[in-house]
Amino acid sequence: MDHRLAEAFSSQSKSCESLGSSFTAALMLLLPEVLAFAPRLFKRLLEWPGDVSSRGASLPLRVAGGLHFLVRAGKVPDLAKAYPPNQSGGLEPALRLALERYDDWLCEWVKLPPQTNEVGRSAVLIAAARWVATQTALPLRLSELGASAGLNLNFDRYALVPDGSSRARDGGVLLRPDWSGQMPQERRLEIVERRGVDLSPMHPDLDAERLIAYVWPDQLDRLERATMALELAREFAVPVDKGDAAEWLSKRLNPASESSCHFVFHTIAHQYFPVETKAKIAAAMQSAGALATPQRPLAWFGMEADANPNGAALTLRLWPGDQRVSMGRAGFHGQWVNWKVQRLN
Repeated sequence: MDHRLAEAFSSQSKSCESLGSSFTAALMLLLPEVLAFAPRLFKRLLEWPGDVSSRGASLPLRVAGGLHFLVRAGKVPDLAKAYPPNQSGGLEPALRLALERYDDWLCEWVKLPPQTNEVGRSAVLIAAARWVATQTALPLRLSELGASAGLNLNFDRYALVPDGSSRARDGGVLLRPDWSGQMPQERRLEIVERRGVDLSPMHPDLDAERLIAYVWPDQLDRLERATMALELAREFAVPVDKGDAAEWLSKRLNPASESSCHFVFHTIAHQYFPVETKAKIAAAMQSAGALATPQRPLAWFGMEADANPNGAALTLRLWPGDQRVSMGRAGFHGQWVNWKVQRLN
């Protein structure tokens, strides 16, 4: 195995461990030892152009997602016995058998990038939307870049519950991050319209198992939350268009809606856009912001990785006036939030 692929698996293992998935961390270390049992897949991974790590194509997670899909589909019973919640041992021989038997299938699976559509990130979307709604005193119009199946476009239908709350589960999606800082004041959010864009949009019904496959198998809370969010999405379908984020946004920003605030957002998506796409998005937002008024304001919220390895930065720009606000940091899955609102200008 070449150095860049080996390093991608090693780095991904460390990330999984830090994010609370010891099983997936161990799987990442074992896979390089057994990938040769799927020679076509192994060749495809070795010849993959560009960055194969989590900063690029995320090849280790693509393989792991495919294996989890097979487990959940009942295709590899021996491997299922070694996966959570069973974990009765025999992971390595079961992996070898699964890779050998499903070599061709996995080659097709890895063509598409991972799409977790992690609804834990909706905790910060709820908080940011409440802050914007308080500032503008207007309903919100939602636009998500990199929306996948649109699960996070339903964030106002989820409940942000303080950690340790005794609130009982009622069948809804409850978000319980480890929260530090003052919890935003609870308020009803009025959403007048919601829509998203993605290069490869997922369908909450047809693609449900593909989405679930990218949730790490030993993180049962995330699996349960994703399952409930998918059920909700089937009831409240949100349109997600197939297309380039920058081109879609330029059309979406014009004309601006009267008597509502346009809330544009992305969570762990913008960082993967090409440099040219990022520049076009910034230019489109700047141009639309220049035309914003108190009756039709524009907000741009992001939850994205930066130079600080400790989670993702929470940032907001609000027009008119191009106010720049730091809102703290959050874990990449929304498992913790350090909420700290600070105006930067």
